[in-house]
Amino acid sequence: MQNTAIKVQNIGKKYLINHQNKDAEESLVRSIFKGAKKIINSSNKKTIEDFWALQDINFEIKKGDRVGIIGRNGAGKSTLLKILSRIVKPTTGKIEYYGRMASLLEVGTGFHGDLSGRENIFLNGSILGMSKNEIEKQFDEIVAFSEVEQFLDTPVKRYSSGMYVRLAFAVAAHLNPEILIVDEVLAVGDAAFQKKCLGKMNDISKEGDKTILFVSHSMQAVQKLCNKGIYLSKGKLIEYNSIENIVNLYLQSGEQAQSNYKLQKPDNESNGFAHNVFIEDEYGKPLVEIPVGSNWRVRICFTILKKLEHFIGGMGIVSALDLPVRTSWSIPQIINPGEYEIIFTNNDLMLTTGTYKLVIGLSNNEITFHYNDSTVSIVISDAGDTATNNRIVNTQSGLILNPMQVTLNKIN
Repeated sequence: MQNTAIKVQNIGKKYLINHQNKDAEESLVRSIFKGAKKIINSSNKKTIEDFWALQDINFEIKKGDRVGIIGRNGAGKSTLLKILSRIVKPTTGKIEYYGRMASLLEVGTGFHGDLSGRENIFLNGSILGMSKNEIEKQFDEIVAFSEVEQFLDTPVKRYSSGMYVRLAFAVAAHLNPEILIVDEVLAVGDAAFQKKCLGKMNDISKEGDKTILFVSHSMQAVQKLCNKGIYLSKGKLIEYNSIENIVNLYLQSGEQAQSNYKLQKPDNESNGFAHNVFIEDEYGKPLVEIPVGSNWRVRICFTILKKLEHFIGGMGIVSALDLPVRTSWSIPQIINPGEYEIIFTNNDLMLTTGTYKLVIGLSNNEITFHYNDSTVSIVISDAGDTATNNRIVNTQSGLILNPMQVTLNKIN
């Protein structure tokens, strides 16, 4: 066991779900007029269902491994991390730990709201079993990393969620844990802070036998940080393998996040409205993460309610920093009532990795009658099978990866 960090054996977590019987509810109303005894009897007519959030989970993590935990919402990822962090007790099984553990699961976990940032640093260090001298040695680095020095003596209950996460991560990462467990709480922070955290976790993993467990829906982040992966689905462990195998298995499973979106109708739908948007590859296969350098398309389904003389369908791409990248639109034309789809095919623009917002508009020569800029997004990723174009060397430089004409000449 000298090389083992965590050993999980037959872990399961069961919750009890109460279902109120409909007939019991109706009899309760009737029994109000028939005495308290019937009220009591009828209110007990419930059914209880066993729900296993996790079942028969077994794996062994070696010291120095960086393990990404992957699965769709409801797969059991956060439940597993709470059990590993000793926040929740498992219903079955046991866990063996070999090293000091720190965890960052939810905003505020392990912090006392009435204490200042300074006091919470020492509190968390003490919980981890560190001496005051050990905490003081790391104190300046923690404060510098968290960027909350100005508010260090303010009660943390007055912090914004971003400040809370910055300080919580700084404490968890700098207090010399041998095992660091991080949920996707980092999504609360801005892009620069997320990048900073991933860099710090990468640094930690290179310090001897430090072990990291990381949950994220970003295949790109998981693959860059981790060397092993755990794939959960419906509370069961599907596979524990190299991160490349796990990411590819997950991407092929169809369980990932959205590749289609349902739009809300506009307040004024007299002309028509868009109702569904699909992100697809060039052959119409759903895409959740678009491989960097590949061709892809956006298919928008919409309804037209009356004849329009000058119909235009438009779509814009906006970066994570709200910078417009591209806008495309259809040729103006006369369109009659009915169901339609409009397809925007991207086969000439190579975007760097990241998340981009799509702006969708339907208009005629008088008004834009449906406009949506907050629902649909695309993820350009270098996870799984990476860059599909061999001209791409760096997937994260600038916004556009299209190469300029480059000539290499031997002159001597």
